[in-house]
Amino acid sequence: MEPQTVRPQLHMIPFPVGQAFLWQDGEAVTLVDTGPPGGADAVEAAIRHCGAEPAALRRIVLTHFHPDHAGSAAELAARHGAQVVAHRADAAVIRGEAPSPPPDMAAAPAWERAVFDQVHAPLGITAEAPEIPLAPPCRVDREVAEGDVLEFGGGATVLSVPGHTEGSIALLLPEHRTLFTGDAAARTEDGPAPGVFNQDRARTEATFLRLCALGAQQAVETVCFGHGAPLATGGGETLAQAAARYS
Repeated sequence: MEPQTVRPQLHMIPFPVGQAFLWQDGEAVTLVDTGPPGGADAVEAAIRHCGAEPAALRRIVLTHFHPDHAGSAAELAARHGAQVVAHRADAAVIRGEAPSPPPDMAAAPAWERAVFDQVHAPLGITAEAPEIPLAPPCRVDREVAEGDVLEFGGGATVLSVPGHTEGSIALLLPEHRTLFTGDAAARTEDGPAPGVFNQDRARTEATFLRLCALGAQQAVETVCFGHGAPLATGGGETLAQAAARYS
């Protein structure tokens, strides 16, 4: 599938499960998440489609370690020498130095357990004994934490949003009023909601409300979710409205 333009400098790369996002600062490209293993060629094609060259990939920011987000990081980093950025709490898993902590599916509702079983059936994994497969190990060049600022989009502030994984992050670009939520939030048919398959459901809901508060503060216009279509405009208002369902 071809990339979809969200804003002139922002593009979504869709995958069968989830998506990645390209941000362009002139000729320099930052990739937020990478899609699943085997997605490197699709990412490179998307970069070319957006008028840049894959060699312009300067930075790969991973919102968390799950393979549908970090799966192609190692291959892309090796091909282009891009800096890989992740939260310090997920960095060891991304490097392959620590096991993948499983989600707490016992605390999940029945519908979420059923979805987990469906998604992981080809791997023989079920909600009764959940695990998350590891992505191919990838170096992490920069470990970040709450409040760190990355040098793209006029300054991208790292928000620590634990719950989905311990080291989940979101990114806020104040100059562009743009938010990347990772899997701390998803866009469903009913609107934004906390992500699924979480290590800690209560913390995920708390961090989701924190992101919704950015909408109430009118700090956000564009919202890019880990799963579900992005909101190019009106994203902050939509987040603010969603908070009422979870507060």
